[in-house]
Amino acid sequence: MAHPKRFKNFMSENMLTMLTVLGVIAGVILGFILRNSRDEPWTKREIMYIQFPGDLFLRMLKALILPLIVSSIISAIGGLDLSLSGKIGIRSIYYYASTTISAVILGIILVLIIRPGEFHSEGGLATIDTKTPRNVTTVDTLLDLIRNVFPPNLVQACIAQYRTILVEPKNATLAKNIQDWDISHQYGDGTNTLGLVVFGIVFGIAVSKMGELGKPLLTFFDTLAEASMLITKWVIWISPIGVLFLVTSKLLEIEDLGAIVGQLGLYFITVLLGLTIHGCGTLSVIFFICTRELPFKLIGKMSQVLATAFGTSSSTATLPVTIQCLDNIGVDPRVTRFVVPIGATINMDGTALYEAVAAIFIAQVRRVPMTLSRVIGVSITATAASIGAAGIPQAGLVTMVMVLDTVGLPAEDVTLIIAVDWLLDRFRTTVNVICDALGAYVVEHMSKKELEAAANIPEESIELARVRKTEA
Repeated sequence: MAHPKRFKNFMSENMLTMLTVLGVIAGVILGFILRNSRDEPWTKREIMYIQFPGDLFLRMLKALILPLIVSSIISAIGGLDLSLSGKIGIRSIYYYASTTISAVILGIILVLIIRPGEFHSEGGLATIDTKTPRNVTTVDTLLDLIRNVFPPNLVQACIAQYRTILVEPKNATLAKNIQDWDISHQYGDGTNTLGLVVFGIVFGIAVSKMGELGKPLLTFFDTLAEASMLITKWVIWISPIGVLFLVTSKLLEIEDLGAIVGQLGLYFITVLLGLTIHGCGTLSVIFFICTRELPFKLIGKMSQVLATAFGTSSSTATLPVTIQCLDNIGVDPRVTRFVVPIGATINMDGTALYEAVAAIFIAQVRRVPMTLSRVIGVSITATAASIGAAGIPQAGLVTMVMVLDTVGLPAEDVTLIIAVDWLLDRFRTTVNVICDALGAYVVEHMSKKELEAAANIPEESIELARVRKTEA
């Protein structure tokens, strides 16, 4: 009786992954059959017809970006009890920010050194024009990034980004130097995600500071975040069908399949190498600096957490197991229940590294030059996207579209990596969960004085302080 029950549980927990893999395999088989069904190449219109169901799937994903990111960030930050937690909350944010930024930087360094997308790049996908074919300097692009962090109109930020435009003057002498061109601007198509993320963080802090008065507003964003995640789960269940048609159309578009297979294999190795270095190296260094201990013994006691993370491919689903495991190890429950849920929501080191590598890899495949401004844009957007990524299987596909927009690449190029995404998703989720658990231990170690002081405060003093605060 136990075996059928285990098999049923296994099937229910891994059904989406298996269907996605089947979608990829079916797409590859169908793509090869259609490629070999005739001698002449398929026209762009015919490929567009085949890609249509996949386009609908991508449109659904794009529609979820705005509500998912904004509500998740405000819900996570607003849930922080900043007034009571004080240094504990600040240390948690510092830890998560340092690990995420380190992961993004590591991923960018590896993909720029290894260059998986340039492996026999001739004959791969055709070179495309970016979405910003305009005369502009690197300084202007960097300034535009900063301007977009502070959008003057939040409604406009949902549909447009600020862009500097340099207009060539009629004076031939001035036209020789682009620095002397007239400066103008426009609001181009595309969500200003950076501005919305920054607003979400500030808004979340404000809601947290409001205390009881902000509870109804926090409840609204909590509910919106849950509803967005529920819809995301529904959409992702459509992914096997969408992936089938997207992979098929992409195989018909590719001129040299051998080149793409070589690039994809090298891309997989690059991401896996980055996750290994970050999980075993970078996190260990940060952990040792903060605690003067090595994390390997702690990680060894968390085998159940790692197995659950790899099996479910969801940091949210692993959350109860992580909390229980940390309680068994002896981490203060006050820290565990404060740090781990926030980490499961906003701390996605593996996702940030993967999205930075994937965006630059696709740019290399498409032979789009990666300027300094584009690399900086990818790093900032990948960090922001990882904060807003839902802790559910393959939710990184939603935010991956946003990172591709930063490089000026079409959303459908996400299908170039979909064939191995299901496996990489499990590795990066495992890294995410490891970082969350180590973060709880680090924060507890650095906050022992505050925790001991809070434990020694008599209950009467706490209640008296609450009464005085209410009267004030």
